[in-house]
Amino acid sequence: MRTLPHPTPGEFRIDTVLTALADPIRRRIVRQLADGHGDQACIAFELPVTKSTSTHHFRVLREAGIIEQHYQGTRILSRLRDEDLDTRFPGLLGSVMTASDQETAAQEV
Repeated sequence: MRTLPHPTPGEFRIDTVLTALADPIRRRIVRQLADGHGDQACIAFELPVTKSTSTHHFRVLREAGIIEQHYQGTRILSRLRDEDLDTRFPGLLGSVMTASDQETAAQEV
């Protein structure tokens, strides 16, 4: 079975996590995973980028430790590693997502 490499929580680095979350497309992916249920297939995300760019964004999130991905047949399923992130960097993910949501709401007004 094919597997993808993932960092352990002890390998998470704050600069890598923050760099990954700095991109609005990646925050959009994280928001959908946070609001969704369980594992989600990459095709479930409607992103305004090409498939190859989308793949890049998922890889950045996975390599930072923000998401976990695994194969199910030919599909790659993703899930948010919010518990691992909160253990390593308490409150970070929630704070970043709250700030992002507030910024998006302010832009819509």
